[in-house]
Amino acid sequence: MKLFEILKNVSANGNFDPSSEIEDIVYDSRKGRKNTLFVCLSGAKFDGHAFAKNAYDNGCRIFLCEKEVLLPSDASVILCENTRAALAVCSANFFNHPSKEISVIGITGTKGKTTVAHIVKYVLEAAGIKCGIIGTIGAKCGDTVLPTVNTTPESYELQKLLRIMADNGCKAAAIEVSSLGLKHHRVDNTEFAAGVFTNLSPDHIGTNEHASFEEYAYWKKQLFHRCKKAFVNFDDAFSKEIIEECDCPVVTFGFDEEADYRLENVQKVKKGNRLGVDFSFEHGGKEKSFFVSLPGDVNAFNAVCACAIGESFGASDDEIKNGLSSVFVKGRGEVVETGKDFSVIIDYAHNGVSLKSIVETARAYDHNRIIALFGSVGGRTEIRRQELGLVSGAMCDLTIVTEDDPDFEDPKKICDEIASYVKESGGDCVVIPDRKEAILYALSIAQKGDIIILAGKGHEEFMKVNGEKLPFSERAIIEEALNIKRK
Repeated sequence: MKLFEILKNVSANGNFDPSSEIEDIVYDSRKGRKNTLFVCLSGAKFDGHAFAKNAYDNGCRIFLCEKEVLLPSDASVILCENTRAALAVCSANFFNHPSKEISVIGITGTKGKTTVAHIVKYVLEAAGIKCGIIGTIGAKCGDTVLPTVNTTPESYELQKLLRIMADNGCKAAAIEVSSLGLKHHRVDNTEFAAGVFTNLSPDHIGTNEHASFEEYAYWKKQLFHRCKKAFVNFDDAFSKEIIEECDCPVVTFGFDEEADYRLENVQKVKKGNRLGVDFSFEHGGKEKSFFVSLPGDVNAFNAVCACAIGESFGASDDEIKNGLSSVFVKGRGEVVETGKDFSVIIDYAHNGVSLKSIVETARAYDHNRIIALFGSVGGRTEIRRQELGLVSGAMCDLTIVTEDDPDFEDPKKICDEIASYVKESGGDCVVIPDRKEAILYALSIAQKGDIIILAGKGHEEFMKVNGEKLPFSERAIIEEALNIKRK
């Protein structure tokens, strides 16, 4: 593609040849080569301008910058005000604006983004609408799974993924839109057919993230200036502010009597060791009932949102029912099919709030004991250790404390610290630092009706130890221990 085509709608100046042929756009100097445009991004930890010479040495000769860089005379330096914003424009141009070809559904909120995205995908595909997904646990197009670094990828990766999806027959894409993704221009130049608001609570506030809750909330609201239709959780206290920001038609859902999709009759359902939810909603004077194969009241919220989106895409009741009944979300309230008389849930809960939520979800079902197994990451977020220990000690019948990405810190030290808080809140506790041994122990002591919660790793299939990511799969351990054949 010609350079002038890539720079269309970018306000920039400099001495360069607009007819230069560009084969790719890069912002990692290690990926630089001949005929690539190197974009110098200024980040919290690194400044791409400092690596411009590295990119030059690797073959780059055209650079998009926010400030002057010292390079040999055969390099072309293009200056603009904000390279992150410019990268979003350039990437959309380079990949020929894929969001114009598929319906992009952006999902934002503090919690629930991953689950809603997956339920939407299942519902739409049950209706014959091939739907890609992009978010925390990666990107998926059909049977192809592609890794991602951030919840919302950098604009170049996002546009590339959307192009792959469009070229492979996707008619829709459900993507998680984080506040930082909005703040850092990652979703600029993406057309959103729909925007979804799940909920809002303090998160991502601190160094290199958001300076305050107000700033965090501000960026969440920006999605609703970009979408053609909004789906809003009317029960959340922040919903009115979201609705005020909307420049498009709004569809609300929740228990509130004024919600467009009014949720009611939520019932927990336990079928063998499977946990799910029956629910109904009233919309347009009609009441409809469904089952979603995910545990907890919160998933009735997530499911009714997907129902509203599915109906807006023309999905029938039977198609929606088929989609909801087969939903699987890796590491988010994931109920493992053990074939035993006890249940195992794998969940990403890694702080006090999220652990409390998944334990409350489990306790709402008929059960014998609630057994929680978790650890906490090494080298940072020590406050989580206290939160996790206090919550589990107060709410669970047994806590098994183990490792979770100890990195360079002694896992036994982390475990002992967590265990002290479990005991402080009156809980029974076992410390087994090796996570595989801990899981095998939990399975070995499980009794009829027990619910075992493996918290913290969720979708992850690695353990970070001494700076390395070592392969680690909780599912594989469970399957081997219980002689389960993977479907």
